[in-house]
Amino acid sequence: MLKKGVFTGLALLLLTPALARAELLSFAQGLRIATRENRQIKIAGSDEAISGADTRIARSAMLPQVNASASEVVQSYQQKAIFAGTTIPMSQRDFYAYSLRVQQMLYDFKANASRYEAAGKVFQSRRYDAEGIRNLVGLQFANAYFDLLEADRMVLLAKEEVERLQLHLEDARNLYNAGVITKNDLLQAEVRISDAKQSLLTEQNARAIAASMVNNILARPLDTPIQAEEVNGLPPGALDTNLARSWTKAEENRPELKSVNSVLESLQLEKRSIRADYFPKLFVNGGYDYTQNRYLTHNGNWSAIFGVGINLYSGGLTRAQISKVDARKMKLLEQKDALADQIRLEVEQYILDLQSAREKVSVTKDAIEQARENVRINRAKYTEGVGTATDVLDSITLLTTAETNYYSAIYELKKAQAGVIYSEGENLSEVYK
Repeated sequence: MLKKGVFTGLALLLLTPALARAELLSFAQGLRIATRENRQIKIAGSDEAISGADTRIARSAMLPQVNASASEVVQSYQQKAIFAGTTIPMSQRDFYAYSLRVQQMLYDFKANASRYEAAGKVFQSRRYDAEGIRNLVGLQFANAYFDLLEADRMVLLAKEEVERLQLHLEDARNLYNAGVITKNDLLQAEVRISDAKQSLLTEQNARAIAASMVNNILARPLDTPIQAEEVNGLPPGALDTNLARSWTKAEENRPELKSVNSVLESLQLEKRSIRADYFPKLFVNGGYDYTQNRYLTHNGNWSAIFGVGINLYSGGLTRAQISKVDARKMKLLEQKDALADQIRLEVEQYILDLQSAREKVSVTKDAIEQARENVRINRAKYTEGVGTATDVLDSITLLTTAETNYYSAIYELKKAQAGVIYSEGENLSEVYK
C-alpha cells in the first residue's frame, strides 16, 4: 500500500501541472496545524480564557478589599451649633477630606472558598471542552484529508479509464479502416470516451471541493493549492477492536465526560457556598480618615472594626438557590447518562465501520488483477477479430469499478481507524506522529 500511495502521488504530480506547484502537506503536519489554527479551537480557547477570568474574580472575594477616597466640600454656610445660647462653629465652611479603608473577611463558613473552588472546577471543565473540540477538529481533518486522498485517486483512475478507452478507440479505428468492423463500433467507442471525460471532469471538481474542505479546517484561503501525502498507517497496537475494552477506554478518556464530572463537582461546591449564607460572617475593617477642620482636636484618626453579620431572612432566597442547584445537578446527571450512551454508540459504530472496511479491502483487493487480465484478454480478442467492442468496453468499466471499490474501501478503512482512535478519547496528533 505504501508503494502504491507513493506512486499515486508522483503520478498525480505528473498528470496535473497545477499540483506540481502545490504545497505537499503530510497528515501529521496538517493535524498539528488544524489543532492549533482552526477557528473552533480558537473560540474554545476564548471560552477557556473567560472561565479563567471568572476564577480570578471568585478568588478576589477572599483577598483584602482596599478603598481610598478624597473629596472637597464647598458650602453656602459654615456649619454651627447653638450651645447654651451661644453659636459655636462645627467646621470650616470649605474643607477637604480623604480616607483609606481596608476590609478583610475573617471567616464565612467557606462561602467564598467554595465559590473559588467551584469556579476552578468550571475552568477545568472548559479546558476539557477545549480538548474535546481539539479532538473533534482532528477527526474532521482526518476525514477531509482522506477524502482528498481518495479524490486524488479517483482523478487518477478516471484519467486511466480515458487512456484505456483511447487505446480501444485507436484499435477500433484501425479495424474500421481495415474493413473488419462497422461504423457503429467506432461510434460506440467515441461515445464512451466522451462519457469518461465528463466523469473525469466531475472527479476533478470533487477533488477541488475536497481540497477546499481541508483548507477550511486549516483556516486557510479555500483556493490555496495543496497536495496530500499518503498516510503510511498506524503504529502497532494503536487500535483495539474489542468493544467492551473500547467502551471502558472511552469512558475513562473522553474529555466530554470529564467536563461533565467537573461541572458536577462545581455544583456541589456552589451548593456549599450557598448554604454558608445561613451562618454568620466575621470581618475586620480598618483604616485612616482625615477631615480638614480646625475646630476639631484631631483631624485624622485611625480606626478598626471587628464585626459579625448574619442574614436573618431573605424571602426564601437561599432555599430557592439551593433548589435550583439541585435541579441543575439532576439535569446534568441525565445529560451525562445520555452522553455516555451516545459515546458507546459512537465507539460501536466506528469499530463496526473498521471491521466492515477491512472486509471490503480483503474482498476487492484481488478483483483488480482479475479485471486487468480481463481487459487484456478482451482487447487481444478484439484486435484479432474474434471479440466484440461491447466486451472490451464492459471489461474496461469493470476494471474501473474494481479499482474504485478497492481504493474507496482503503480510505474508508483509514477514516474508520481515525474514528476509533477519536471515539476512545485518544489524541490523533499523538497517534499519527
